[in-house]
Amino acid sequence: MAQQPAQTDPTKADLQIEVIDRPEDVIEAFDCTCKAFGEQVHDAIWIAMNPEWEKDGPEGRPRAAARLVEQWRGITYDSQGNPNSIYLKATLPDPADSARRVIAGFAIWAQLSIVEGHGDPPSDDLRSSLDLDALYPGNEAEQRYLSQVHRSFAKRRCEFVREKATSQPPSVMHLQLCASDPAYQRRGIASKLVQWGLDEAQRRGGLEAITEASSMGRHVYARLGFCGEGQDIVYKVDSEFQSRDRPLNLFMRTGA
Repeated sequence: MAQQPAQTDPTKADLQIEVIDRPEDVIEAFDCTCKAFGEQVHDAIWIAMNPEWEKDGPEGRPRAAARLVEQWRGITYDSQGNPNSIYLKATLPDPADSARRVIAGFAIWAQLSIVEGHGDPPSDDLRSSLDLDALYPGNEAEQRYLSQVHRSFAKRRCEFVREKATSQPPSVMHLQLCASDPAYQRRGIASKLVQWGLDEAQRRGGLEAITEASSMGRHVYARLGFCGEGQDIVYKVDSEFQSRDRPLNLFMRTGA
């Protein structure tokens, strides 16, 4: 009997990874992230950063999406003309309309450096990048909690970028976010989004890649060459916040 040809998954064959170049895609990508981090895994840190994500009306999810669009519009460039932040979309044909594509995955990669012209400098001070007064008006406790969580979350990232300041190039590629719509998971979307960034890091001079990996994502990153460093991140917060749920995250790097 003649051997049957290997069957391929059409959804994987049709998967495309592209750089986002219009605000409408940023908004759709935010919806994808809401489904992954909000509805599926209930990531407490992401929810604290996006408290409007499940609210209706202009002060709800559209406001949070607009904040992401504003960040996307503010992308800076290094001395070689490379964008310091790259917003990626993974798209598949829409099952309900073959003439259009849907965003099934979303990632943000950032080139970081404390050396001018080689990337954006990282910061563990959340107030330098986010208006906490607008996010939590009149709520000093929530502002303080989010600042403390972010400081712990970004601590090793900032240290590592400082350590790389004497390298050539003095930069790293940081996977800031990677999300797959639960309706399209197990189709290699996250792997493709991560691999795109790793390839770009090589194109930019062999930059090392780093990320803070959730318990769900770290096995994907490990398959692509990331190694964990130390133990899961320890969040240093005031005693009044100790009982709050915080997801496990591990600092990972490709050169470990």
